[in-house]
Amino acid sequence: MKILYIVLGFLFFGLGAIGALLPVLPTTPFLLLASFFFAKGSDRFNHWFMNTSLYKNHLESFYKDRSMTRKTKISLLTFATTMMLLSLLLMPNLYGKMFMVFMIVFLHYYFHFRIRTIQETQS
Repeated sequence: MKILYIVLGFLFFGLGAIGALLPVLPTTPFLLLASFFFAKGSDRFNHWFMNTSLYKNHLESFYKDRSMTRKTKISLLTFATTMMLLSLLLMPNLYGKMFMVFMIVFLHYYFHFRIRTIQETQS
């Protein structure tokens, strides 16, 4: 199972790296997934991942003090809300639709009121 976690970690790391170069593909959601899978799969790969510049630029502030830059928040919210809206539109069940609306509202509440917004640092 650990091998699967490591493979998935590298897959999402690669997608996050591509997202850092292409404005169409979000970076942070993929890096969060990569972080999760590396942490589950291997201490060595998790340590390596936490020392990459992608991690330091996109996730480090969140892990240290539960804060994100405005750009990161917008990127995550745009991607997540779009995926949830697609699910909402394609779902035939009324209760499922109500649940998706609740999840979208909760997501925005959490990002706006529970995660502190910080200024982007100049490199």
